[in-house]
Amino acid sequence: MKDLFKGALTVPNFITAVRIVLVPVFAVLYLKGELIPAVIVLAVSGLTDLFDGKIARRFNQVSALGKILDPVADKLTQITVAILLLIKFLQAESPVIHAFGYVFIVFLAKEGFMVLGGLAMLIVGLRPGAAELPGKIATVVFYTVMTVIFAFGPEVGALTSLWTMPEVLTGVLVVISAIMTLIAMASYVPGIKKQVGEFFAEKKKAKEA
Repeated sequence: MKDLFKGALTVPNFITAVRIVLVPVFAVLYLKGELIPAVIVLAVSGLTDLFDGKIARRFNQVSALGKILDPVADKLTQITVAILLLIKFLQAESPVIHAFGYVFIVFLAKEGFMVLGGLAMLIVGLRPGAAELPGKIATVVFYTVMTVIFAFGPEVGALTSLWTMPEVLTGVLVVISAIMTLIAMASYVPGIKKQVGEFFAEKKKAKEA
């Protein structure tokens, strides 16, 4: 725990903490019907996600706490967004939008798997690995697609008076983001497999010693 908080007072960690605070702010705004402010909050959250890691690497402010907080912020945001859009899509009058709503279960299942897997690793003394490139790409795609849907998606968007995205295009974007999410999840498997293998190998050596 002492090492976890060593060098934790950094700008990137502050930005990540703000991103975590923005999650309930976004949810409350959207549920209260304050759609435009909600979209702005989500867009700001996505932008801060892009910059906190870059700042950390550029100014050598990478910390153990930051490596944990950043994925926590991502997961909280993605779970919240997926739940809200799952509800909204399933309540939609359009059968096309309603059908694509079930795709959000993929996001929830993936995040549930990652959270439970991460907890299991922490319990046995392993530390979940940092996001791989596919994970980072999937996160960018997720924020972009969901912000666009919250802005222009049929029956859910805040700015549909300006332009309403076609229903099929909305569904296709959701599916693309879901596919990227599954690819990202698969990218963690080699690292996890390696850590678990090393863990059991060390235990075996300890027993034989």
